[in-house]
Amino acid sequence: MDAKKNAAERAVEYVQHGMTIGLGTGTTAYWAVLKLGQKIREGLHVNAVATSVGTEKLAKENNIPIAPFSEIDSIDLAIDGADEVDRQKNLIKGGGGALTREKIIAYNSRKFIVVVDESKLVEQLGKFPLPVEVLPFGAELTLKRILSMGVEATIRQAENSNYITDNGNLIVDCRFGSITDPSSLDAALKTIPGIVETGIFLNTRVSTVVVGFKTGDVNEL
Repeated sequence: MDAKKNAAERAVEYVQHGMTIGLGTGTTAYWAVLKLGQKIREGLHVNAVATSVGTEKLAKENNIPIAPFSEIDSIDLAIDGADEVDRQKNLIKGGGGALTREKIIAYNSRKFIVVVDESKLVEQLGKFPLPVEVLPFGAELTLKRILSMGVEATIRQAENSNYITDNGNLIVDCRFGSITDPSSLDAALKTIPGIVETGIFLNTRVSTVVVGFKTGDVNEL
């Protein structure tokens, strides 16, 4: 059974007629977009905003209307994946490089539903490297400041060059080990000029976590 697909399709059940939907980025969000496209073909009417260029392209291919931000006041529901989820529903996101846009959408959504398979559930965050989006200007200095925190950190690469986000920025992947206090780490990183956003998503923004299991079961936290 496809755990990600099952969980994503369960999350789409929260979508109601007339909503504005935030669409996430990544392999799990992909299945949610496909399911939403199916429901639109069956008569559902919604608008959507996307967290990445790739997701917007996929949405349009599935006849999901994309609304300009100038025409919406808020987002009713956002559906997105995560790279890690701890017991308190804190998240690490950004493996797909869209963490800043994803956080903007999550912050402005009335409900934020996170979709994962069981492999993403952890006792504490940190096994997955924490993505941090940084400005290209002075990036070497910003990286040195991050390294001074006693962490292994590298600028993400793609096709033998620096990975560039949809915002034109870089991603620094940070290996902090076990993250016992996500809120404090998020705040500390944001004191460094040049850091745009971190991949720590605090549980205060998470409404529900939908978890798919290899058995085919889907649970909601």
